[in-house]
Amino acid sequence: MKNMFCVLLLSLVQPVLAQTKLEKAITNLEDHYEQEKVYLLTDKSQYAAGDKIWFKSFVFDGYNRSTLSTTLFVELYSSDKKLIDWKTILLTNGEGSGDFQLKEDLPEQVYFVRAYTPYMTNFSEDFQVVKALPVYNPNSKEALVVSKSSDWSAKAFPEGGTFINGMPTKFAIRLSANASLPESWSGKVIDTQNPKTPIATFKSFDKNVASFKITPASGKKYQAVIQDNTGKSQTIDLPQVADTGLTIEVNSSKEGIKYTLKGVNLKQQLQGYKIVGFINNHLAYRANINHLTNDASSLIPTKVSNGANAVFQLAVFDDQDNLVAQRLCFIRPGNLKIEKAEIVGQSLKPTPRAFNSIDLSPESYFKNYTVLVSEDNGTQSPDEENILSGLWLTGDFTSKIDSPAQYFSKTANTEALDALLISETWKRFDWNSVLSGSAPAIKTVSQQFLSYRVKPIKNNALMVNSTVNLVLRAGKGEPIINQFQTDQNGYVYLNNINTDEPLNVSLFVNAEKDKDSGNDNLFVTVEPLVNPTEFKGNFPGTKYTLVKSGENKTLPPAIARAINTQKNIKKNESNDIQIQEVALVGKKKDPKEELDKQLSTGMFSSLNSTVFDFVNEDQHAAGSMNILDWLQGKAAGLTFQRNNSGVNVPYIRGQQAKLFLDEVSTDPSMIASLPIDNIAMVKIIKGSGLIGDAVAIYTMKGNMKSKSTQKETSNNNSAVIKGYDRPSEFPIEMIDDSAKEKIESDTRETLYWNPNLFDSDYVPPRIKFLIMTVRNNLKY
Repeated sequence: MKNMFCVLLLSLVQPVLAQTKLEKAITNLEDHYEQEKVYLLTDKSQYAAGDKIWFKSFVFDGYNRSTLSTTLFVELYSSDKKLIDWKTILLTNGEGSGDFQLKEDLPEQVYFVRAYTPYMTNFSEDFQVVKALPVYNPNSKEALVVSKSSDWSAKAFPEGGTFINGMPTKFAIRLSANASLPESWSGKVIDTQNPKTPIATFKSFDKNVASFKITPASGKKYQAVIQDNTGKSQTIDLPQVADTGLTIEVNSSKEGIKYTLKGVNLKQQLQGYKIVGFINNHLAYRANINHLTNDASSLIPTKVSNGANAVFQLAVFDDQDNLVAQRLCFIRPGNLKIEKAEIVGQSLKPTPRAFNSIDLSPESYFKNYTVLVSEDNGTQSPDEENILSGLWLTGDFTSKIDSPAQYFSKTANTEALDALLISETWKRFDWNSVLSGSAPAIKTVSQQFLSYRVKPIKNNALMVNSTVNLVLRAGKGEPIINQFQTDQNGYVYLNNINTDEPLNVSLFVNAEKDKDSGNDNLFVTVEPLVNPTEFKGNFPGTKYTLVKSGENKTLPPAIARAINTQKNIKKNESNDIQIQEVALVGKKKDPKEELDKQLSTGMFSSLNSTVFDFVNEDQHAAGSMNILDWLQGKAAGLTFQRNNSGVNVPYIRGQQAKLFLDEVSTDPSMIASLPIDNIAMVKIIKGSGLIGDAVAIYTMKGNMKSKSTQKETSNNNSAVIKGYDRPSEFPIEMIDDSAKEKIESDTRETLYWNPNLFDSDYVPPRIKFLIMTVRNNLKY
């Protein structure tokens, strides 16, 4: 926010013309403290092992969609900080989506999803998103349980940070805990010299905060005594009463923010004091007191934020530009400005086997939507967080806030939100550092898309200051030849690469005069320059704890339904395979069957298998780095997870599949290094026969040749760039017309997921989903 608003204070304010230390600090903030934050939406708040986590990310620069970054890293960790999987997500207008496939043998525990842009690594790791997700597994030896109680601590925060003799002061009491906070709590304020007579009492607004107001006296020591609903209590000291200083009182309403300053025993009263207001590190308001007075007040109208909701940081500086008081408040807390999509038509039929639809207005300025339709059985609690709480609270404050979405609900308590902000300070920058002229070191600059460093080598020597040809081919597209000049280190740089298909990079050099080009002696490597960073912090505490599970393990109802949904998916896949096999009975054997018979032995024969023939069919695999990458999305129930070496490991229905090369057990690294043009056949075997779940690779024999019409580049002079991770499509196999014949009890929680539902100027965007069994309620 670049606009700045100034007012007169009791006709005593004059413009400041000299370049003061504060003005230099304001310029420093404007120029060096641009920062991003991420909100991550997942389709569910808890998962079963074997589920898929669908997520949508929103990246903001302040309160607007960020244009700084086009890349987001999203990482999945176990509770012991082991990286399980990570995705490189393309951001378009600050939005991106993706998914994680959870393995069926994943141990039951709390897992964490971390999300950040490369630019965010210039600042504190505390501002990166770390989202806790409990994952249940009925076969785990340990079980997640919600902690019934935990140790908590309390702190007292005076409004503005000052506690002055004789000045009425509002306090916020804030509770914190590593796990769960008590359901409710209350307390009293006492004078330690007369503890039996309370000076004030208070009751918690919610689990986080309470507030009270007292007028202190010099020489007195005050304490707050807090007791929760279980009987636990704690006594904390209030700050020492000062004899000099100023107090600040702030009230926010729909008209604006009214503040009142009162000075006590100040040498020059409030003369020379400055009041500044910031929104997202940008100056939005400024005033200067240039006359002797102990009282000053003003109303800051809502136009400082262009009428939008925002957290407003008010700071007061003395005549030497020292920070003496600061206060956070919320602009228009009782009138949230939220634009919503207009529903112009809907057909909701809570009856079995009925299609439902919701139509949105095509005439709004919204052009794309993120849509989640899930079952609400009436027992679900309100969302603990949402995009509003991420935008206005948790994206900017690093302290743990219990159920932050409550502050922006229809029944929100504006007093509670105000008390919460009294207990917080703006930590996106430190005033002392900014006033001293310090600025963050920007080591990772914001750049468009992905960048790579290519290292060409000829005859085992670096090609320094040489002309080279790079042939780039994305997926099945046409190859493009580009000529580059290597630098003094022998490198070529590929910048602004935006692809979600494997990009094959092949190196060629022009023949020297009277000499052969010698392309057989070329070697090329590609190094990504936009990389994830190691997570160095600690995961936030959660309300869950792990205990040893008994013989009869009890699962949450939502998890039991999720496991049943996985069984339905497997049944659906099995039925599809059986139908295909029945259709083949009595048909004449085709070349693929002959190849299968020629290459595989009886142990690897199975009716429940999928065969890919590279001898008789063109599989268009030339653009893939290796056969494991090519297999992604090619067979139902077959998924992949990257291991620590970056190699895709196959899983069939959530279980790691065995790997065979010419029917000899092998590992993923061996398969990944195998040239695709040496492969004759790939067989996916699903849970049948003597082998079980397996991926079998067969190499060319005798005079066999690949059917591919694409010229394969030899491995020594080519490399593959992975690019962005392409989001999976939300599965439709459970909502087709025949699904009702295969599924006895539809227990899906996520009925519809579309992170990019596009609008049209003429046709209403339609949300269409199928209900297989009677639903209690729908939530969208």
